[in-house]
Amino acid sequence: MRFYVNVDHVATVRQARRTDEPDPVAAAVACERAGADGITVHLREDRRHIQDEDLHRLCAAIATTLNLELATADDIVGIASELRPHQATFVPERREEITTEGGLDLTAAAGKPDPKLVAAIATLKDVGIRVSLFIDPDGESIQRAAELRVDAVELHTGEYANRFRDSDAPLERLARAAVEAKAAGLAVHAGHGLTYQNTGPVASIREIEELSIGHSVVSRSIMVGMESAVSEMRALIAAARVD
Repeated sequence: MRFYVNVDHVATVRQARRTDEPDPVAAAVACERAGADGITVHLREDRRHIQDEDLHRLCAAIATTLNLELATADDIVGIASELRPHQATFVPERREEITTEGGLDLTAAAGKPDPKLVAAIATLKDVGIRVSLFIDPDGESIQRAAELRVDAVELHTGEYANRFRDSDAPLERLARAAVEAKAAGLAVHAGHGLTYQNTGPVASIREIEELSIGHSVVSRSIMVGMESAVSEMRALIAAARVD
């Protein structure tokens, strides 16, 4: 299983003072030293954490792979097309949210697929970028993602993260969705709200091949350092994958 570390919230701390530290690029390199398989960042329209310059520097500095989270804003799709990260994951985005609150709405109730999303997918695939969609773990969204001919889906683990202590249902839903997505020919990723306490059961779902974890790792790094925080999570994921 691949483990990508999201370093957005290193930039969040920096932006609180509009200074030059801590540096998310230096954090990303530390993550790689500790065994991260890749780095995730979200270049938001409001630039609340990661900045354009960060993205340029990350593309030049990291030795693993970059997963760029983005909405369908023309300027950000253009930046992605120019920089050509290994992977782009389309996510919903609202200015008033604290963090991403759910997956893209691909259900029939939402109508035809968003023309901007369809166009953005085509733009990025045309320049060789692997495209993933961040979706809720339900069969209808998975089927519609497959119809859009993307390479992967990232299953939103937020419901599981909120309820893992009192219900097995969200984990079961994730497991079913992972099976359905793989059967539909999609690579299966997962993320959102995963912590040192709840990652293991998700990592044990065999169909999931990639996890993206950010806030919990960055929070832990304040106490133990980034390399130790990444190594600890890496070990938890590895232990969950042992047959």
